[in-house]
Amino acid sequence: MKRRNFACAPGCSVEVTLDLIDGKWKGVILYHLQDGRLRFGELRRRMPGITQRMLTKQLRALEDDDLITREVFAEVPPRVEYALSETGERLRPVIDALRRWGEEHRARQQQLAPRAAEPPSDAAEAQPA
Repeated sequence: MKRRNFACAPGCSVEVTLDLIDGKWKGVILYHLQDGRLRFGELRRRMPGITQRMLTKQLRALEDDDLITREVFAEVPPRVEYALSETGERLRPVIDALRRWGEEHRARQQQLAPRAAEPPSDAAEAQPA
């Protein structure tokens, strides 16, 4: 359940932001919508690990929080497009910072991975247990 009472101590502003983009998918959806308007199916193709039900749920939550807009076109079949709202656009630097941090972290982990996979050196094996 979302926390809506943010009358709290310093650090609370971080809590407010995290409350809006919490979970596995909201930040990813916001990232993809930075490219412009996308239809439901396009979002789904960009995120193969998400179920239709979860994508629908996350889009509704983002719309309720005024981070995205949903436009329905009167066509048969109906066409629905999602885009960042003005509020969502203001999150662009946050999402970009998360992406950059993730890329740098993954690169550091990949640099450390070969060392962790190396067999122990002879010196370590020679020490008594």
